[in-house]
Amino acid sequence: MVIKMTKKVYVLNAPILTSYGTFIFRKISIGKARNILSKNEFVSAIGHESTAKFLSQILGINIPLNRIQIKMSKGDRAVVFKLLDRLPEGKVLSIDEIKNVKYEIGLLIKL
Repeated sequence: MVIKMTKKVYVLNAPILTSYGTFIFRKISIGKARNILSKNEFVSAIGHESTAKFLSQILGINIPLNRIQIKMSKGDRAVVFKLLDRLPEGKVLSIDEIKNVKYEIGLLIKL
C-alpha cells in the first residue's frame, strides 16, 4: 500500500528559514501566489493584522491573522511577503503604510 503524504503550504510575512535544511527561494508574481493559495489548503503564519489585510486585498484571498511559529518539512512550500526596506526597530506598519512600502512576493520551498 502506498500512502501519499500531503505537503503543506504556508503564508509567511518574512523570508525566514523555519528549520535546518536546503531551501529554494525565488520571486513570484502576485498572480502565481494567488494561484498557489487558491488551489491548496494553506496555513497562515502572518502575525500582523495590517499585513494579513493587505495580503488579503492584493491576493483576493482571505489571509487570516495567525501569529504562530511553523517548522517546514521536506516538500513544504511557503508564499512569502518580503519587505524590501528595513524598518526602524519596533515599527509596525499600518495597512496604509504597507501600501507605500516596496515589497516582493516569494516562494520558499524546502528540499
